[in-house]
Amino acid sequence: MTHLPYIVASYAATLVMIGAFTLPLVMRLRRARARLALLEQRQEARQRSTGSPETGSLPDQGATS
Repeated sequence: MTHLPYIVASYAATLVMIGAFTLPLVMRLRRARARLALLEQRQEARQRSTGSPETGSLPDQGATS
């Protein structure tokens, strides 16, 4: 009797489990990237409408050297 079917079954089960853990992670990463892109678009639109600098700091008001 050969052990080949058990070895193949264990490798197949391992691959299935890796896929079962990886697929949700990939989907979650894609959703997170899409949300980040949306937030960046909103931030850029807000900055364009208010004219605020990207750093968020106040402009210099007559600072002397």
